[in-house]
Amino acid sequence: MSLTEPVQTGPVLDQPMPQLEVLQYLSPSSASTFRQCPQRWKYRYVDRLADPKGIPAIVGTFVHRVLEDLMVLEQGERTIEVAQKIAGRLWPEVSSDGDFRALELDDRDERGVRWKSWGLIEDYFAMEDPTSVEVAEREQRLEVTLEGVPFVGVVDRTEHTAEGLLITDYKTGRAPAARYEAGRLDQVWLYAAALGAAGQDVSRVRLMYLGSRNIEKPIDAEAVAGAVGQHRTTWDDIGVAIDAEMFPVKPGPLCNWCPYSAQCPQGQLEIERRYGRSA
Repeated sequence: MSLTEPVQTGPVLDQPMPQLEVLQYLSPSSASTFRQCPQRWKYRYVDRLADPKGIPAIVGTFVHRVLEDLMVLEQGERTIEVAQKIAGRLWPEVSSDGDFRALELDDRDERGVRWKSWGLIEDYFAMEDPTSVEVAEREQRLEVTLEGVPFVGVVDRTEHTAEGLLITDYKTGRAPAARYEAGRLDQVWLYAAALGAAGQDVSRVRLMYLGSRNIEKPIDAEAVAGAVGQHRTTWDDIGVAIDAEMFPVKPGPLCNWCPYSAQCPQGQLEIERRYGRSA
C-alpha cells in the first residue's frame, strides 16, 4: 500500500532524498512501520526499495484470500471441504507469483508452505463456525479523514451480531502476550473510528489469531480516541522527518527481520551484536 506520491521514483541511495509532495494518506501498516523505525519507512516509501515477501507474509496472504472467498458464499456453503477446493484453486496463483518464486524453494519446502497454510485454515474452522457468520462486508476499503489525517485501511471482515457490528481482523502470526495486547488492538480501533466516520456504528472489535486465540473487546471510546490521536501524531512526525530529511534508525530485535538490513549499517551492527552474524 503506497503512502506517498513522490515527484520521482527509484532514487539511488547515496543521492539526496527527493522532495515529496504532501502525504496523500496514512494507513495503519505505514504508520506502524514509521513508529518501529523511521529509517525503514524511508527505505520503503521514499527510496522505494523492494519489500520482498518472506514465507510468513506469503502464508498470511494466501490464508486471507481463502477466507475472503469462503465468506462470499452463502452461509450454508462455507464448509471445510469447500475451503479446500478454494485453496486448491488459488494455490497456483500463489506459487507462480514472483515473490514466491524468488524464495527458490524445493518441492519439499513448497509442500511445507502449503501445509502450514492449510493448517491455519483448519485452525480457523476450529475457532469459528463460518456458517453462523452474517457477513456485512469483506475486504472493505475505507477512505476517510480522522483528525485531519487522510486515512486508508482495509478491513478483513465486518459482520452483523445481536450486539451490533463486529470487526474481525485475521492474524496468521503468533498471538501477543497479554501486556502487548493493547498495542495490537490499535489497528482495529482505527477501523472502528473509520467506520464511524463513514456512518457505521461498531459494537465490538476482534483480532483472530488463527490456531491460538481471539482478542475481542467491546467498543471503547477512550481506546479509539487514543489510537486516532497516535495516528495523528505519527502523521505529524512523518511530515517533520520529510521536511528535515532526517529518518533515525531504531535498532532492536526487528532488525533481524528487516528486508533492508543489508543497506543499513546500524541494523547490521545490531544483528551482529544480538546474533553474532552479519545481515
